[in-house]
Amino acid sequence: MTFSAIKIGSFAKVKGGKRLPKGAQLYDEPTEHPYIRVTDMYSDGLNSFQIKYIDQQTHDSISRYTISIHDVYISIAGTIGRVGMVPDTFNGANLTENAAKITDIDSSFNPRFLMYFLRSHLGQGQIAAKTGGTSQPKLALYRIEEIYCPKLPRDMQDEIVLAAKNYDDLIENNRRRIQLLDESARLLYQEWFVHLRFPGHEQVKIIDGVPEGWAKEPLENLLVLQRGFDLPISNRIEGNVPIYASTGINGFHNVAKVKGPGVVTGRSGSLGTVMYVAKDYWPLNTTLWVKEFKKASPIFATFLLRAMKLEGYNGGAAVPTLNRNDVHKVDVLCPDAKLMSEFEVQIENIFKQIDKLKEYNEKLAQARDLLLPKLMSGELTV
Repeated sequence: MTFSAIKIGSFAKVKGGKRLPKGAQLYDEPTEHPYIRVTDMYSDGLNSFQIKYIDQQTHDSISRYTISIHDVYISIAGTIGRVGMVPDTFNGANLTENAAKITDIDSSFNPRFLMYFLRSHLGQGQIAAKTGGTSQPKLALYRIEEIYCPKLPRDMQDEIVLAAKNYDDLIENNRRRIQLLDESARLLYQEWFVHLRFPGHEQVKIIDGVPEGWAKEPLENLLVLQRGFDLPISNRIEGNVPIYASTGINGFHNVAKVKGPGVVTGRSGSLGTVMYVAKDYWPLNTTLWVKEFKKASPIFATFLLRAMKLEGYNGGAAVPTLNRNDVHKVDVLCPDAKLMSEFEVQIENIFKQIDKLKEYNEKLAQARDLLLPKLMSGELTV
């Protein structure tokens, strides 16, 4: 069975998000107005644990640039091609200028079917082909309208969406467990190394905010950040080595560039996401990776860099950019080696659980992604 294809622009509209006004702030504490960034967009949805918020005044100035639960978002700068739909809790959220929404979708199309197609290798291939620019690639709104989508009967779309949703529900449950585990580790780091309520703190003198036996020194004394490596899509060979972009995994390769465990963060496009990598990997040139762990272990380095809120060190103008030389000079608290080792022991088991859940999610996503093209082409029926 074969089906015709139709351009997105013929059954929907594509609209951009909006940059925050100059001087506007992002808040960790929830307000009525979430602000969704590319950093929040993962390959299978939003990371709701790291969403930032804006105040009422800021929202009022950009209130036309919101996204509803019936729209499909797509990242168009930085990490391009992240596709998803916002959950009910983020209905009406403000959308970054580095993303677009496909909206006013005709009733003959199930928005979630469109989302699945754009996530598929067929959809991602068209997105990559329509992305322009050299030093700073970008996906233009009109180019999204030119992407072709299979034109299936609505009832068939609904059946395909239901089949895929069974996988997504399992993935989402695992993602929530991952986020809760990660949050428990973050809170322990905060308790020990930010609030300084570490084991035995009652017997330790603190002078000018520095516990006895600790030191306040430049980050480069603890670790060394290095720019990642270029790897064009055309040069990638399918394998099991994760390729890391500025906000997470964006593909796999058959050769690793860096031995794990390691730590990766965004260098260009999207800043602020810090990722612990358990196994060998390939960091792209939009990232910085820890080349040398001098005093900080990989696990400790992960939480240290997250606590630094690296998005605040943006040195770019049009495109957010993180200069490793600037970050290297920032003074941070370095605990004694014994306490750092104790923290490692406490967190190691949590990270092992997270790794297992991530591996399971990868297998679920692969199974779903193998099934969807066959359903969309009519090779298989639901």
